[in-house]
Amino acid sequence: MRVTQLNHVAIHVEDVQRTNDFYESVLGLEHIARPDFGFPGTWFRLGADQELHIIARENPNIDYPWDRHFALKVDDIGAFEAHLKAKGIAYRGPHHRPDGATQIFFKDPDGHVIELCTEPG
Repeated sequence: MRVTQLNHVAIHVEDVQRTNDFYESVLGLEHIARPDFGFPGTWFRLGADQELHIIARENPNIDYPWDRHFALKVDDIGAFEAHLKAKGIAYRGPHHRPDGATQIFFKDPDGHVIELCTEPG
């Protein structure tokens, strides 16, 4: 059971198109395919295989699990779920993304949301 890499960082934005224009024109980031989650957003590639996920802020008071977060790719999500249970850490999931990845969300002691995820498909 181990974390293999930082997979993505997700941020909420007020205007997806304005944010897309910024990340494309200022940083030259490349758009990548995004599954249909049923809410607006876009994804960008960061480096070889990491991502920036832009999520439309339809409700600025939304909390968990779609709040701003960072995601860590893991090699065995079932083992991590058992580990969180054993540690008494509250979590949400596992959830299955439309692209086949599995996700678990939990918070650190300061309330930062952490997602653990598997490879899509």
